[in-house]
Amino acid sequence: MRFSQWLALIALLASGLLLWELREVLIHLFAGVVLSMGLCTLTGRIRAKWSIPRPFALTISIGGLLIIISLGLAVVMPPFLEEFQQLLLQLPTAAKELWILAIGAIDQISEIVYGEGYKQSNWSESIFENVLTALPNGPSIASGITDGIKKILGLAGNLGSGLVQLFFVLAVGLMVSIQPNQYREVAILLVPSFYRRRARAILLLCGEALSDWMTGVLLSSLCVALLAGIGLYLLGIKLVFANALLAGILNIIPNFGPVLSTILPMSVALLDTPWKALAVLGLYVFVQNLESYVITPSVMHHQLKLLPGLTLTAQFVFTIIFGPLGLLLALPLAVVFQVLIREVIIHDLLDPWKKKRLA
Repeated sequence: MRFSQWLALIALLASGLLLWELREVLIHLFAGVVLSMGLCTLTGRIRAKWSIPRPFALTISIGGLLIIISLGLAVVMPPFLEEFQQLLLQLPTAAKELWILAIGAIDQISEIVYGEGYKQSNWSESIFENVLTALPNGPSIASGITDGIKKILGLAGNLGSGLVQLFFVLAVGLMVSIQPNQYREVAILLVPSFYRRRARAILLLCGEALSDWMTGVLLSSLCVALLAGIGLYLLGIKLVFANALLAGILNIIPNFGPVLSTILPMSVALLDTPWKALAVLGLYVFVQNLESYVITPSVMHHQLKLLPGLTLTAQFVFTIIFGPLGLLLALPLAVVFQVLIREVIIHDLLDPWKKKRLA
């Protein structure tokens, strides 16, 4: 290799190392871009309906979102926090009930297999007793769970750093949404001149994919929350509002979110009647299948189709690389990477190579 080639290789490796060290900054930049795409999508819908200048449409979008968020914090959050605290307080009692049911089921199976009068071995009894005694009744476990959730939600481990990161994401999203074309052109300057026209088209495709994804996720989450709330109300489950809102919010996180949203309503139902817990499980399985095969294809007919295995892999990989924020942004990252792989690697690199081989 010539000296210039060695120098280019060293520069490439140094750039890769620098990007790896700055991965937390990059994921926050991407979060800002996702936020700006949401604002740009809403602004575009307003302009298409009313034909007003973009600055006025953007102002209406931001003002409307601030009003909705303020009303949500004032009206929705107080009852949600109250019901959520009650959910946490009921978790230890529900865990004890579950253990008692498990012991009863094991006793019945043991009697069927070994005959009546069979007694469990001492070691199994001691395990169950130790687990039961480790579960307190009071609000101490609820406060412990609450503290754990607060620690998980803290992206930097403390409130001050988390607020700085949130302000950074909001600032980036707002600035990019004000001048999206200018920032796109700056990004295009980073690629070679012969590929800039193609890069501009690819970035537009990435923006359209993100816009379709956000619209679809918002509509599907609203449908999931509504269906879960109606089902829980018909089953007579307590704390319907908190459980339905959690189902809608956690629906944003594929695979893991629906599983987490099922635990709390099943715990509440278990304290009432055991069969209701199974009914809640069946309800959430029905809602998630309806969301996956009916609602999502209906509202995301323009979105790129992501295979479940690829989605799960993306969540695993991006969580390892970027942490909790990578799990939240795994799906939009997967959408963008799928567009880049399809357009750059397949269409621009592999397809021309295949045509040359055939020629």
